[in-house]
Amino acid sequence: MIRRMAIAATAATAALACAGSAGAAELLLGAYIHDAAFIGGALGTGSADREKGADIELGLRSGRIQALRLIGSPQAHGFVSINTDRTSDFVAAGLSWPIRITDRFYFRPGLGLAYTDGKVDLPPVNAPGLAPPEIQRRLHLYETRIDFGSRTLFEPELNLGYHVTPRMSVELSWVHISNGEIFHHGKNQGLDDVGARMVYALGAR
Repeated sequence: MIRRMAIAATAATAALACAGSAGAAELLLGAYIHDAAFIGGALGTGSADREKGADIELGLRSGRIQALRLIGSPQAHGFVSINTDRTSDFVAAGLSWPIRITDRFYFRPGLGLAYTDGKVDLPPVNAPGLAPPEIQRRLHLYETRIDFGSRTLFEPELNLGYHVTPRMSVELSWVHISNGEIFHHGKNQGLDDVGARMVYALGAR
């Protein structure tokens, strides 16, 4: 399923890239702390450090989409995120807006939608009539897995970037996925990823 969604996210980004400048497309490669509790705790968005490992992110970003100039000509992005501990993978696609700070530094907020293969609607530990082994199994799931509530999620992100060369940039990056209590009412245990991306610009510069 994640493979099919990754293809769909990449195809959607490529389609949006056609509306912008194809020569300005960018490749993304990132490494992230998965379920970063120190970020989620500070922002009130995390899942209490339930899942471990690192996330490897590979994606594509379009050039600025002039057809969307009324909302600031954003860039489209699509990426797949794979967890090294084989817990919650996800794919995401959305829009982001580069904001120049200096000739080399920039700030980039973004917003999109994600789809995860992580856990949804974990069974309650306190249900009546459970045998002790089943209680332990459910308790282990509660302590070690995020309950997203919904497979379709919001994907806001914030990035602080630096142009190393005309083609190469690096970004400190925060990516969050959660249902926002809109796609699902009840549990909203989001995932916070924090890490760094390398960005390589394609085409003529």
